[in-house]
Amino acid sequence: MTLNSSETWSTSTFGNEDRLPRVPLPTLAESCERFVEWCAPLLGEDELAATEAAVRAFQSPGSPAHALQAALERYDAEEGVRSWLDTFWPYRYLGRRDRIALNANFFFLFRESAQEQVERAAGLIAAAVDYKQLLDAEAIPPVVQRGQPHSMEQQKFLFSTTRIPGEVQDSVRAPYSAEWPGPSDARHIAVFYRGNLFRMQVLSAEGRPHTPDDLAAGLHEIMKSGAARAETDTSVGHLTTKARAEWAASREALLADPGNAAALDAIETALFCLCLEDFTPENTLDACDHLLHGDSGNRWFDKAVSLIVFADGTAGINVEHCGLDGTTILDFVDTLLQHEPEEGRAAQGLPAVDPIEFVLDADLRADVRAAAGAFKEYADNTATTTLSFEDFGANRAKQLGMSPDAFVQMAYQLAHKRSKGLTGATYESIATRQFQNGRTEAMRVVTPEVVRFVATMDDPDADAETRQAAFRAAAEKHVARAKECQAGQAPEQHLWELQLIQRRRGAELGATEQLDLYETPGWLKMRDDYLSTSSAPSTNIRYFGFGSTSSQCIGVAYVLLPDRFNLYLSTPEQVADEMHSFAEHLTRAVRELQELLAA
Repeated sequence: MTLNSSETWSTSTFGNEDRLPRVPLPTLAESCERFVEWCAPLLGEDELAATEAAVRAFQSPGSPAHALQAALERYDAEEGVRSWLDTFWPYRYLGRRDRIALNANFFFLFRESAQEQVERAAGLIAAAVDYKQLLDAEAIPPVVQRGQPHSMEQQKFLFSTTRIPGEVQDSVRAPYSAEWPGPSDARHIAVFYRGNLFRMQVLSAEGRPHTPDDLAAGLHEIMKSGAARAETDTSVGHLTTKARAEWAASREALLADPGNAAALDAIETALFCLCLEDFTPENTLDACDHLLHGDSGNRWFDKAVSLIVFADGTAGINVEHCGLDGTTILDFVDTLLQHEPEEGRAAQGLPAVDPIEFVLDADLRADVRAAAGAFKEYADNTATTTLSFEDFGANRAKQLGMSPDAFVQMAYQLAHKRSKGLTGATYESIATRQFQNGRTEAMRVVTPEVVRFVATMDDPDADAETRQAAFRAAAEKHVARAKECQAGQAPEQHLWELQLIQRRRGAELGATEQLDLYETPGWLKMRDDYLSTSSAPSTNIRYFGFGSTSSQCIGVAYVLLPDRFNLYLSTPEQVADEMHSFAEHLTRAVRELQELLAA
């Protein structure tokens, strides 16, 4: 959508939402054609033939796919629906039944600060509260890129938003909803220290924010009251690490006591969590690992936003993913870390601080203790490492005539082939917030051009000119596909939503016949990641990270800035050697590819 010269975009936070373009809904033919193109480079001849046969059957006149597509088209046309993906996102995120701790939540490690722990924590709280008040007034300016505003709907999930476990599917407790209209009216945050949990007021009854000095005094009070580390089996945060149905059962058991219901309410309505750690990380990797999982007794992984501050003032954020993507959190973090407290704000004295306590019988304490032990074992079975390139960044890639993202994605492919001996399915998250309710699109990186590129790079008969041409062809195809994804022209989420509609409404729609497409080598291989990649470019963060998505997957979270390139890698411990080999090959590939283009 473009505006006439006489029109202007709104400067109100949510003022442009209904004027943004809608995500285009692909036809069956479009998504099927793209699907075959996207999965083909991963398949053998027989696998491709079987996949193509299933795709033909999927599109045949009698296929249930047509009824599912028609239902999706009707939904997209309904009043109040801003995107055909509006139902997809809750099912995608809230429908997963495994742990979200380490598996789904992500983190950012903030830039360094000279502030000590309490000063930095108080400053972050003050900045977050100021952001909330501006958001309540719809005075946060909409993000605009290349003259196009982005959807700001996700900002509604920054405060007082909590994922609630369910037996079959989770739900979300949040403001701006039918159950809780408008902004959150909560005035407190939840603060963890040594496994102890407290409620701290950050706004007065009249809605006036406490000063950083007031907040610091409150945090000192909490650290004094929580000086004795809580017994492991009393820190209920451990339960938030369980698989979702198991956590739902534990939550029901907790709710049997009215005092526990009040404690849960205090956590779930809190504006956000602050987790104070009582140690200094050994190094950057240690800080990243603790931001990703940490001591689960000192976390509430269901909370949308948890600010985490270590004993030396090192700080970061852990984010629950169901309503928030990386781009939204980057906007938020950039604002927090550039925040200047208002001059002349009146001190109000020590904020009200109260312990949040649970009544736990022997069974619940055993449940908490078991959850703590199981998650520690799970975290210990995750291997991670960091990589930092101080002599390479986006500017260098541009100097060499290359898209920075295409450069690093091709480096990942080359390093993966050399370390594991194969070219495997690779996911890259592509932001689509320029659309109404826009979030992300799933891009699949491996193309025929990528396969030729990695083969050519290790072909002893290929000269530098041939290798360079293969590199540029693969990078150009990558840029073209990324643009298609940014425009909403991608097959995976569309086909996935049709599958979900059949599960939810197949009988109602007369569309119960099995669709073989979802059992094909193409569908299964394309979505079985060997590399899961996502980027977070901001000078306010040092590292970004998330867990691996499968038993053979390496999670690749990268911060690609003009003058540097930092990565956090994660994978299951049983394939740790392959991850470390990938890291070594990536270091060499980044250098080798620069030399190739420079030549």
